Amino acid sequence: MGTQEGVARLGDKVHKLANRLQHVNNLDDLYRSLVSEWSEPVALVRGAPGEVMTEPASVLDDSMPSQGLDLDPLPMMYQDAITYLPDDILCKVDRAAMACSLETRVPFLDHRVVEMAWRLPLNMKVRGNTGKWALRQVLYKHVPKELIERPKAGFAIPIGQWLRGPLREWAEALLSEKRLEKEGYLKPGPIRSAWHQHLHGQRDHTAKLWSVLMFQAWLESQA
Repeated sequence: MGTQEGVARLGDKVHKLANRLQHVNNLDDLYRSLVSEWSEPVALVRGAPGEVMTEPASVLDDSMPSQGLDLDPLPMMYQDAITYLPDDILCKVDRAAMACSLETRVPFLDHRVVEMAWRLPLNMKVRGNTGKWALRQVLYKHVPKELIERPKAGFAIPIGQWLRGPLREWAEALLSEKRLEKEGYLKPGPIRSAWHQHLHGQRDHTAKLWSVLMFQAWLESQA
């Protein structure tokens, strides 16, 4: 990664962090901001003239008893377990593996492991700046430390670059102002603004745009 690209990415992260924290008053607000690519998703949806759009009820509104801590992460862990884990991570792994005729296993999701993990006190999960504390203590006994204490190695694909390159024509067709106006579901203004900034390298709006593109592609498939 070049210096200019690195600086651009850092600046983009600062912008994203500032936008996420702008309307955060508690941990519930913070979690919603973390799982929403658009800071105000409802602002993208077109309603009847004069209608005030409100956020629809969802599983994110379910309450989860806390452990009485001022900054208790337990509710966020619970929401991840019932939404992000089955609807995102596990879904993607299963589809990718089965597409290659592979069987994958998730031993940490054995119900006995999960039940034990939920019973562990918070200080055995996070200690200082160290996450997965209890798991690390077990691994240290069986696995070389250098295999544990290392940065995550993700396997994301360069969708942001593809949207500026080979996928640009496809994306432009789905995000055209005329098309969005005709369909009547989403407001073209913020979407076109994000698309313009992304194309010109001003901001990295990959995740924002991809969520809209998936809706648009699904809508097209229903025609």
